Amino acid sequence: MLGVIFDWDGVVINSANLHEKSWEILAEELGFDLPHDHFVLGFGKRNETIIGKMLRWSEDQVQIIKWGNRKEEIYRELGRVKGIPLIPGTETLIRDLHEQSVPMCIGTSTERKNIEMAIQQNQLNGLFAGAVCSEDVIQGKPNPEVFLKASDLIGIAPENCIVFEDSTHGISAAVNAKMIPVGITTTNSEEKLFDKGAKLVVERLDEINLSILKDLIKSGK
Repeated sequence: MLGVIFDWDGVVINSANLHEKSWEILAEELGFDLPHDHFVLGFGKRNETIIGKMLRWSEDQVQIIKWGNRKEEIYRELGRVKGIPLIPGTETLIRDLHEQSVPMCIGTSTERKNIEMAIQQNQLNGLFAGAVCSEDVIQGKPNPEVFLKASDLIGIAPENCIVFEDSTHGISAAVNAKMIPVGITTTNSEEKLFDKGAKLVVERLDEINLSILKDLIKSGK
């Protein structure tokens, strides 16, 4: 039996523009400047890491958490108004695997409220066994904690888990979890994803089927 773990932003949903805009609004509210490449540098990282270590807006952990929560509130406000679209091709694979009773869950640094909103908007209810979110882990990617907890959630050993990721940090986290990483080129090049350890890289997840996933598991043993 194999299991599948989906990263969220950039794999299931196309949220990059909303996240980037929410950071810009937060910075304006707080009176901070953002470096021009802030979104690329912070992609796939936890808000606490971005605010405290990358942007260095504060060293006060309470303040950092407060600002991180506000950023997510802004994101959800934008998402309710503009809608949160799916990445083309991903829903096809999700529904195909669900019909074949493949255990699936979400492993992400995103807040649970964000996931719940997008699932409702896109009518994905009941397709995933659950989600491991930012609130559920201490260490962010490339630490493997999120994916190891996800494998526990679906009851599948790490070496039998496929991870779909678009970020280099996420690919590294899957490697560190001893899982099989599959990259999708929504935010990073094929070269970068392979360089971090992806076993397969695709432009769209509907290029993949269960037979391909089974072959990846076999080749990894």
